[in-house]
Amino acid sequence: MANNTKERSRAEAQFKKTQKQQEGAAAVAAYVTEADAVRAKTARLRELRLAKEAADKAVNDQSELDN
Repeated sequence: MANNTKERSRAEAQFKKTQKQQEGAAAVAAYVTEADAVRAKTARLRELRLAKEAADKAVNDQSELDN
């Protein structure tokens, strides 16, 4: 009986360890996915900002030439 209890405890410990590893891997995957999304959004916003700045500069340059 004691041997059975030890085996059960060992199996439960192994199961919990495996479960924690799987949860950790899922958490890392979610973190990486979110970080990639943030980087993509930041790059898109940067491109939009640079395009706006270039357009504003072109308008300012043109208005200076007109004056």
